[in-house]
Formats: sequence, C-alpha cells, structure tokens
Amino acid sequence: MVRYELVGMDLADVRFAVSPLNELVLSLRAWRDPGRFPLHLRWLHALDETRADLDEATLSALTNDRLWTPDFLNPRPYSPLTRIDDELARLARTEPATVRGDLRAVHGAGPLPRPLRGSAPRVLTRVVDALTGYWQRCFEPHWPRMRALLEGDVTYRGRQIAQRGLAAMFADLSPTVRLVDNVVEVRLRSKLDYARPTTGGLTLVPTLWTTNASTPISAAEPPMILYAARGLATLWEPQPLPAPDALAAIIGATRAGLLVHLETPASSTELAARLGVTTTAVNQHLRALRDGGLLVSARHGRSVLYRRSALADQLVAPRPGQPRRGR
Repeated sequence: MVRYELVGMDLADVRFAVSPLNELVLSLRAWRDPGRFPLHLRWLHALDETRADLDEATLSALTNDRLWTPDFLNPRPYSPLTRIDDELARLARTEPATVRGDLRAVHGAGPLPRPLRGSAPRVLTRVVDALTGYWQRCFEPHWPRMRALLEGDVTYRGRQIAQRGLAAMFADLSPTVRLVDNVVEVRLRSKLDYARPTTGGLTLVPTLWTTNASTPISAAEPPMILYAARGLATLWEPQPLPAPDALAAIIGATRAGLLVHLETPASSTELAARLGVTTTAVNQHLRALRDGGLLVSARHGRSVLYRRSALADQLVAPRPGQPRRGR
C-alpha cells in the first residue's frame, strides 16, 4: 500500500493534470498484454502495419511482465494542458543515474533487455527517439479524441469535489483508493509499501491504460496517482457525421459530414479513427472534395491536414429557417 499524507488538507494540495507522455508509455502495456485491454483492440489492430516502422524492440523493453514502466518515463505533469514536445524535451534531460536506477527497478538485477544495455546517455537517446517515432506514427492522429476524454474526466472530478467533497471524489477514483482522515491510501497488487507527505502537492492523473490505480515505484518521486478515466468504453466508437440535409442530398451524407468535421483541420488518419473506417476510404472522399474546391490541404510535420475552403464554409452554414439536422 502507498499512503500519501495531505499536508494541511488544503484543496490546493490536490491538482489534476494530463500527460501525453504518460499515455504514450503506459499504452505499451497493451502491446505486451492486449487481453488486459480489450477496449483498445480496435486501435491496436489499426497499428498492425505501422508497428513495422517503429523501434519495437526498444519500446517493448520499456515494460516488464508485471506491466511496470520506469518512473522517469512517467513524470508528474503540472497541467491539464501539458504538451508532448515539452515532456519529451524534459525526458531527454534525465540524469544518467536516474535512468539506470529506474530501469533496474523495473527489470531487476539480471541482464537488462538488449536495447537498454550500454551507457545511460546512449540508452536515453534511443528511448526518446523510439517514443518520438511512436508518438508521430501511432498516437498523434488519435490524441485529440484521447485528450478530450481525459479532460472530460478532469472536469467531472472538479465538480465532484465542489458538490460532494474530497473524500467522495477519492472514493470514486477507484475501489483501491480512499481518504482516511488526512491520508490517501492506494492499495496495490504489487508489494510496494511506503508513506510520504504530499509536500509540493498530490497530482491526480487520469489515464486510458490502467484498470487499477497506480503510483510511482519509488517513494522519492513526487506524489502522484494514476487512475482509470471515465468513458473509456466510448473512446474508439465511430462518431456520427451530422450534416445539413440539403448538402447531403447533393454530395452524399459521408462527404457532407466530413465537411462539417473539417471546420478544424485534421489528417486522414485522424478522421479514419474518428469515423471507424479505413484511411484509404477517407482519402478517396478527401481527394474528391479537394478536387471540387471544397477542401484545402497543407503539410504539417509528417501529416497532411485538410480543412474546409471558403466555398465549403458557405455550403455548410445553415440557411435561415433551415436548421442543421444529424443524419
């Protein structure tokens, strides 16, 4: 069990934050044991082709059979608006002693997995490069919908505190978490057992990749509890394509719905994930809409982003007396 003593029981000592890096690293648990994460199988199947382009050996070495990950890869975030670029930059500055110690804490005293052998700076560079490639190819297209679910959980927890208090909020995080007097207790399946005050605050981090609440392995790490975010069962469900009926009658419901979605720029991969169809199918529609002057595209890093043209904005806008209805 891990026990966090809330210093002064001050609400300011409890904060919520979202970490793209935490989500990226914890998702590797589903690689090792997909049966533990059945709600993510749709996403995992979509990665079958992409994984061939990744440093899969290094990524797989970042978890063990107990699905632990090194603490230095799960840093405490400080905001619900944390950016992956900032977290990767901070990760690249990790002290060599921390890298060596945290890898040993996960993999024990025996030989480390081959990709994690060598000098700590070289291993760290290899890890950062592998995670960056993984983010760009597999995570970035889906991050907007993941982030929306995580931020929705944070909003819900804030309302809980305001309406029912801290104890009720902690009890709702997980059956393994409870507030007793001024101590937050987290019961774990592992043999971890330590207690420490929350000097500097306790950070609560919703995640898509856990079934039970978890904490850092080391008591020296800043106090943090990762817990399962609400609404995970809906994450990979195809989203509807609402569109004006008149426009749908002219160009088809799917293409009209895409125009509605593309008020905000998005890539074909992201759109395919939202809609539960193949990227090839989405690209056929996007090319037709772009050729017809209804979309414009621009490269953004490794992705091509599409957005509505000025002409499409006029077509999508509801006419007076003709409200938009979903199809």
